[in-house]
Amino acid sequence: MVVEQAATPGGKMREVPVGDARIDGGPTVLTMRWVFEEIFDSVGASLDDLLTLQPAEILARHAWSAEERLDLFADPQRSAEAIGAFAGADEAAGYLKFCAAAKEVYETLEGPFMRNENPSPLSLIRHSGIKGLGRLSRIRPFDTLWKALGESFRDPRLRQLFGRYATYCGSSPFTAPATLMLVAHVEQAGVWLVEGGMFRIAEALEKLARARGASFRFGSPVREIVIGRQGVAGLELADGERLQADAVIVNADAAAVAQGLFGQAASAGAPKLPRKERSLSALTWAVHARTAGFPLLRHSVFFSDDYKAEFDDLFGRQRLPRKPTVYVCAQDRDEGTMSDPQGPERLLCLVNAPATGDVHDFSDSEIAPCQESAFRLLQRCGLEVDLRPETARATSPTEFERLFPGTGGALYGPATHGWRASFRRPGPRTKVPGLYLAGGSIHPGPGVPMAALSGRLAAQSVLTDLGSTRPSRPAAISGGTSTRSAATDAVA
Repeated sequence: MVVEQAATPGGKMREVPVGDARIDGGPTVLTMRWVFEEIFDSVGASLDDLLTLQPAEILARHAWSAEERLDLFADPQRSAEAIGAFAGADEAAGYLKFCAAAKEVYETLEGPFMRNENPSPLSLIRHSGIKGLGRLSRIRPFDTLWKALGESFRDPRLRQLFGRYATYCGSSPFTAPATLMLVAHVEQAGVWLVEGGMFRIAEALEKLARARGASFRFGSPVREIVIGRQGVAGLELADGERLQADAVIVNADAAAVAQGLFGQAASAGAPKLPRKERSLSALTWAVHARTAGFPLLRHSVFFSDDYKAEFDDLFGRQRLPRKPTVYVCAQDRDEGTMSDPQGPERLLCLVNAPATGDVHDFSDSEIAPCQESAFRLLQRCGLEVDLRPETARATSPTEFERLFPGTGGALYGPATHGWRASFRRPGPRTKVPGLYLAGGSIHPGPGVPMAALSGRLAAQSVLTDLGSTRPSRPAAISGGTSTRSAATDAVA
């Protein structure tokens, strides 16, 4: 059984209504398709039967001004040619070397780290063996991403572009480890456009789970995870109803568990996260409006002219950036529809923000100058958006904290700063018998495929611990599930 406080599945993979339009207000990029193929295959289903996915040939369009634009392609050679035309032959050669390094990092970490329930530096060394130590050293865990990028690219615009990979896990490129260069390889392996929007993934997983016997209870907040002498005994809902369970997988942020939002007894199941170690939040605008000028793709990024100052604002001064970089997801566009639509189109516009929504109220007077700066940058790059109160809906860290309590609005769990950060994320098992964790704040990390991998690891842990033949009472919380059946992998 899945017990969820929201009215729909998906959690952060949500839709935001603006007028009669529904706009993806959470994750907008799907990579690592194989993760979902494995989930569907594990229960005898086909991903293509429930979702229509289109591979993106152009990964993203990047702009610094109306004259400075660069597209990255799924084909590295096409990207190298574009980079050569944009910044010169040396930068194109540096890009190809960067791609080769990114591939090696990914291949080194995919098995022993991503698929491992509780990896450690020692377990990586054991897995690699003596012959693999050289390869392990080349993933550069002790260097920052920014330092590695400086060795690959002399053009500051390219360092800025590829430094953005750190923000995919809510971190700063100036302190995140160089291992995050693996994102380049992940994107080249496939970025997929989901017909109907990302929320269709959540709907497809719910449909698949129901077909395999799972049940869902939406609009059912959990007051407490009930802990007995032997461990988890069940759930108490906000209305006082009690559900019995042998196991509970919590798919809320681990910080909410640690802060006692599901009861003090359960708080021992997750480590406390200091506020300074939180990942980024965001300030977003879900927009349904006419646009003109800039040839948007599904994914476009508009860069600020002072990247260091932007991250000093975010992590140092803990404030909205004065000159933000802006990401725009144009949800009605793909490679076949790059001309301006005749009517309004659906956009998600996003700037990074500090995760202080639990201690600071982001008022309209504070948001206004950031909004002005963000949309002035879009205009400078040639994009005009007919932004009016009735065409846009803003979400600040304050609102993200309300939606996902205990986080301050952090969207990626802990920040990935320093080489130890990836190993400090909790795994699926906790100190409380019968209590398990899953989601973007848990190992192996944030992002749609990583969260799905964490769910599989949690489900496998439940199956191992309870035994495949022992009867159990299924229960769930905030999108997680403890149903011990083949359907577990599909919905965890």
